[in-house]
Amino acid sequence: MANVVLKNITKRFGKKTILDNISLNIQDKEFNVLVGASGCGKSTLLRIIAGLEKPSFGEVFIDSKCVNNVEPKDRDIAMVFQSYALYPHMSVYENMAFGLKVRNVAECEIKRRVNNAAEILGLCDYLKSKPRELSGGQRQRVALGRAIVREPKVFLMDEPLSNLDAKLRVAMRSEIKRLHKKLDTTFVYVTHDQTEALTMGQKVVVLNNGVIQQVDSPYNVYNRPKNTFVASFMGSYPMNLFPATIEDGILNFGNIFLDLKSSCTVYPKNVKKVIVGVRMEDIQDRSYADFSFNLIKFKALPHFEESLGSKKIVYFNIGNNEAIASTSADYRFGNTIDFSIDPLKLKFFDANTKEAIC
Repeated sequence: MANVVLKNITKRFGKKTILDNISLNIQDKEFNVLVGASGCGKSTLLRIIAGLEKPSFGEVFIDSKCVNNVEPKDRDIAMVFQSYALYPHMSVYENMAFGLKVRNVAECEIKRRVNNAAEILGLCDYLKSKPRELSGGQRQRVALGRAIVREPKVFLMDEPLSNLDAKLRVAMRSEIKRLHKKLDTTFVYVTHDQTEALTMGQKVVVLNNGVIQQVDSPYNVYNRPKNTFVASFMGSYPMNLFPATIEDGILNFGNIFLDLKSSCTVYPKNVKKVIVGVRMEDIQDRSYADFSFNLIKFKALPHFEESLGSKKIVYFNIGNNEAIASTSADYRFGNTIDFSIDPLKLKFFDANTKEAIC
C-alpha cells in the first residue's frame, strides 16, 4: 500500500498553464476524488501521477519515493480509463490476464489472480465470454479486473463511469466503493460529476483552472465551502448566492432583512458588503418549517419549476438574483409560496475575494 504526495506540480503546454503549483498529500488506503469542470486539469494531474505526462515543475512521490524519472510500468500503479479498451478477440479471462503474461508472471499465479478478481467482481460466469457479449457494466468490471490482477499499490481511475447510463452509474459507484474497502488500497479517482465525488470520496479535491480550491471531506466541501466557486460548483444544484450588506448587525439581501445579533448566527462584524449563501434544501416551504426558531420568512412567486416526483424544484427571484428551493410535490405552479430560512444555515463570503468568512 502507498501514499501519493505531489509537491508544487506545474504543467504547461506552450504558454498555457494547465496545472499551477499543485501540492497534495493522498494518504495510504484513502479514496481520493479529483473533481472539477472539463479542462480544469484533473485528468492531466492523474496522468502525471501515472507517469503518462511529465510535470513542467514539481515532484511526484509514491510510497515516499520520487518517481519523476520512473517509467509508468515501474510505478506499481494500475489505471482504469474512461474507455474500457478491451481486446475484442480475447475472452474476459484473456483480457484480464494479458498484462500479467506480458510481465512473464507464472501461469499458476495468473490463474490465481484472475480467478480472485473475477470472484470479487462477479465475473466468474463470464470468463470465457468475449467483450461483445457483455453489457456496459460488465465490460467496466472487466476493465477493473484487469487493474486488480496487477495488485498495485495505487489505483488510478479516469472517469470510468462516464460511458454508462444513469442507473448503471449509481450501481457501479457502490461497487467501486465496496471494491476499495475489500482491496484496502489507495484510490485516486477523477470525475466531473459532483454527486459522484460526494458519494464516493473519503477526501474530495476541488479543482478550477488548474488550481486546487479545497481539499476536504465530502461533508465539509458541501456544507463548508471555502469560496464561492466551491459553493456554486459542488452539489446537484448550486448554492444560492446573493450580494448582501450588513449594517449595525442587520443583514439585507434582496430586501430580506435579518437581525443577526438576535439570531444566534456567527457573522462577520467588521464587513459591510458580503455574499450570503444558502443551500437549496435550507430554503424551506414554511409548512414544513420549525416556527420555534427565529426564522427568516418571506414570500416568493416561482417563475419556473422542475418535478422530481417526491418534490418540486422551484425557481424564483430574491431581489435581482435567481434562487432555487424545493417544495412539496403537490405545489401548483402560479401560487405564491411562504418560505423560511434557518439563520444558522447561512454562509458568508467576502464580496471581493469570494473566500468564506464564516
